[in-house]
Amino acid sequence: MTTQVNQPLKIGITGGIGSGKSYVCSKLHELGIPIYNCDDEAKRLMTESFAIRQGLTTLLGNNAYSLSDDGQWMLNKQLIAQYLFAKKENAEKINSIVHPAVKADFLLWAQKQDSSIIAQECAILFESGFEDTVDYTIEVFAPHSVRLQRAMARDNATSQQIEARMAMQMPEEEKRQRADFCIVNDGEADVQSQIEAMMKRLSD
Repeated sequence: MTTQVNQPLKIGITGGIGSGKSYVCSKLHELGIPIYNCDDEAKRLMTESFAIRQGLTTLLGNNAYSLSDDGQWMLNKQLIAQYLFAKKENAEKINSIVHPAVKADFLLWAQKQDSSIIAQECAILFESGFEDTVDYTIEVFAPHSVRLQRAMARDNATSQQIEARMAMQMPEEEKRQRADFCIVNDGEADVQSQIEAMMKRLSD
């Protein structure tokens, strides 16, 4: 994509479960690069955004939200989870409500950053179409067995549970082919040197 004049260079960081994209983002943050975490911001927007509340209430009914004693909107996470995992098309319906708000929020956030390079961390960068919000895409890659062990340890989950989540994501090789850069994070490759090489190419 072509970057706009006086706009920061936007990079999108993606990778499957257990690939270590958050670790790579932490290293970028140490270099002074602001990071927008799509998962965290989506959770925030699902309670703060009127458009999302309206959309989810229309889709799921008035039980989708409740008001706390101090007047704060509370998402019915159990209802959302039940609906999401009932069938694949349900996730697509919820994503069609949440993703536009997250995309708009990222672009607004990007305009406010005083940095020559900013980053977006997004597990479903390609699946969600968020790749069109950034100038370059980076795939954090690790072998399936490594990702499985990491995710099981991190989430205290069974291999079957993690495998089911992996099956719902775009295959790693496809992401790797579509990305502009690939950082191998298999526990053996030097991640820091790969980041430094990538940053050098981005600044050339």
